[in-house]
Amino acid sequence: MTIELHLLSLRVVVPPLGTRGAAVECRPIVDGRDILAEVFEEGPGEDPRYLLGPKSLLHATDTPREVRVAVAGCAEACCGAVYVTIRHDGQHVVWSGWRNPLAEEAGLPEFRFDVAQYEAEVDRAAADHSWEWPARTVARLLEGRLREHTDWLAAWECELGAVSAWHWDPDQITVFLFHPGRSAIREDRPWLQFRMTIPISADDPADQVDTLEACLTAGDPREVAEVCGGSKEFADQLGYPWPGPRRRARTADEAGNTARQE
Repeated sequence: MTIELHLLSLRVVVPPLGTRGAAVECRPIVDGRDILAEVFEEGPGEDPRYLLGPKSLLHATDTPREVRVAVAGCAEACCGAVYVTIRHDGQHVVWSGWRNPLAEEAGLPEFRFDVAQYEAEVDRAAADHSWEWPARTVARLLEGRLREHTDWLAAWECELGAVSAWHWDPDQITVFLFHPGRSAIREDRPWLQFRMTIPISADDPADQVDTLEACLTAGDPREVAEVCGGSKEFADQLGYPWPGPRRRARTADEAGNTARQE
């Protein structure tokens, strides 16, 4: 029996910088077809940071893994999402078990790819940062550096959440921290989320990362950051001012998503 093999390419789409109402997305193209466009109009493909990061979820393993590849612009619970199960099968990678939590059928068939072509394409897309604007590059590089400084954050009872850059604010990055850490959320202990918004220039991103790393790791980050998540009760218990009504702080559910790049 002849097995039909498909060809995968991964396309990163970036909206015009400074605009809202869209998202940076990674779109899987199968045999030249944008398969998500055929079955899901409610929102974008997932951010490349999520799908193509250092531990790309698209890499196939012998253990099947379900991956969300698109989500509604409002929220998954409101208008759905698209999931696919990815598994390694001999010389092939299989995408199957398509699922939309809010629909009876996701509307996509099984796709089988040659493992060499598939993995080469995932590696290529993960290594290609040509689509990034300067702030996005700084955010990616700085987060990598800060994740190597766990001793610095541990000294101040902090945990790095994410370093984010959004296309609608293309000249800045935001550093998110948890105090004392994400585990406090799971364990129902007092916790706060802090953020630092930092302007980024058109100068060489690597030079900016060197400067920012040195500044950020020089002392207690909570002294220069602002509270953006948790609760007033937690802030009172931990000894920090709660933001005023014009700066709504994040809930635990929202804080749990800060590692995801929009």
